[in-house]
Amino acid sequence: MAVTSAAAQPRRSTLSRILTFVSESHNALGFGFMLPAAALLLVFLTYPLGLGVWLGFTDARIGRPGIFIGIENYEYLWDDAVFWLSVFNTLLYTISASILKFVLGLWLALILNQNLPFKSFFRAIVLLPWVVPTVLSAIAFWWIYDSQFSILSWALMEMGLIDHRINFLGDPENARASVIAANVWRGIPFVAITLLAGLQTIPQSLYEAATLDGASRWQLFRYVTLPLLTPIIAITMTFSVLFTFTDFQLIYVLTRGGPVNATHLMATLSFQRGISGGQLGEGAAIAVAMIPFLLAAILFSYFGLQRRKWQQGGGD
Repeated sequence: MAVTSAAAQPRRSTLSRILTFVSESHNALGFGFMLPAAALLLVFLTYPLGLGVWLGFTDARIGRPGIFIGIENYEYLWDDAVFWLSVFNTLLYTISASILKFVLGLWLALILNQNLPFKSFFRAIVLLPWVVPTVLSAIAFWWIYDSQFSILSWALMEMGLIDHRINFLGDPENARASVIAANVWRGIPFVAITLLAGLQTIPQSLYEAATLDGASRWQLFRYVTLPLLTPIIAITMTFSVLFTFTDFQLIYVLTRGGPVNATHLMATLSFQRGISGGQLGEGAAIAVAMIPFLLAAILFSYFGLQRRKWQQGGGD
């Protein structure tokens, strides 16, 4: 009995030391708390991503697994005019919408940061486009852009600004502009509220000191607000670019890529080829081709945030 007790004692001591080390080590404790989240990411993100990359190298179709064919899918896409049109549409859509969302969102954040009456009410109203499900927003815009019953065309005709109805979604150029406008309307609240949160962290004493030195409103914005808001802008616009680049629901409900592929994004083309067309390998290859663009946006923001100039508004 004494021998058994003596053998159990070192085991208890070892276990006790391990538990004490884990409880006192912030890194080990943090790692333990991160394990469940890491497991979820591994199951729901890493595995689908790896499977998508693998499918891009196969001729898989719906109903059969397919075989390894190397880079044949990518060679086919390289000579596919519709694929390159979708790349152009995606870049145009992302760049145009992101710039407009940033400009309008920053302008709105600066307004909401002022001492306005019913400020809380207006902040809640601004969030509505972001809170409404994307599909519902798309259906609303589909009605606004309808070729026969568009309320926008009716209003412009009543004001005497146009003499015929606008074919918003039937003309390629109009369709591109229309989907960009819908995305901007939906994305402005995210940019505005996030930048507003950043504006609230800037000490008022800095503005007071600059005002005493004779700074104008433009100089206050240029030399106080903008430098201190730059890290928040970088993070916000990184997410905005990622959301816009991978947009699917808005385009699919409004145009399904039409007319004549004028609004096909890489995400919608991937769905059309992979799911609707049954060519899983080709659809996966298009989705994988999106990764370099997404990595470029993430790395630009990441390395930019490491610069002291971005973080503090000063020189490196």
